[in-house]
Amino acid sequence: MLLAGCEESLSAVHPAGPAAAVIAQLWWVLLGGATAIFLFVAALIVLAWRRPPAETEERRFVIWLGLAFPMTVLAALLAYGLVVGERLLPRATPDLVRVHAEARQWAWRFLYDDLPRLETNNVLHIPADRPVDVAITTVDVVHGFWVPRLAGKLDAVPGHVNVLRIEADAPGRYEGLGSEFNGVGYRDHRFTVIAHDDAGWRAFLQGERP
Repeated sequence: MLLAGCEESLSAVHPAGPAAAVIAQLWWVLLGGATAIFLFVAALIVLAWRRPPAETEERRFVIWLGLAFPMTVLAALLAYGLVVGERLLPRATPDLVRVHAEARQWAWRFLYDDLPRLETNNVLHIPADRPVDVAITTVDVVHGFWVPRLAGKLDAVPGHVNVLRIEADAPGRYEGLGSEFNGVGYRDHRFTVIAHDDAGWRAFLQGERP
């Protein structure tokens, strides 16, 4: 059961795009920091058990370990989080592709700015190695749009459009899911992203369906 969380197709630590790579790096940094803090606290507990009470220096302990240490760690995490957030901001680019994702119980409908009359259900087509802005909304309740190997999660909110930048490094199939609880059946609210190479994307735009 524990190994089920290691499935690569839905693994955020197996990134296949620049945004997902930044998020995976953040995950590893937080894991390393949490491990270091745990080992440090464990060492302090062992030290407190072994040291005679008469040698305890409460004032220095409170100032350096109770205030300075957590404030330093929190400040470092805040600075790193701001850097990561800035790297994830979408930037204007000439080769940008725009698509629309519309959620409902229990399906996803995708529309394409380059092909206004085309829509696909539960399968999103994108070009590989090009940034794609996904305009996400919903016709009923709140849903979650998440392709773990390509980008972070963003909610689909009724009456509102949220935009998420995704990008695939290479052609392939990438699994996505509705990651927000929205009633019985949400676990099967999944979709697939197909990233095409240049020839495949041109064929898709010309009406050739895989």
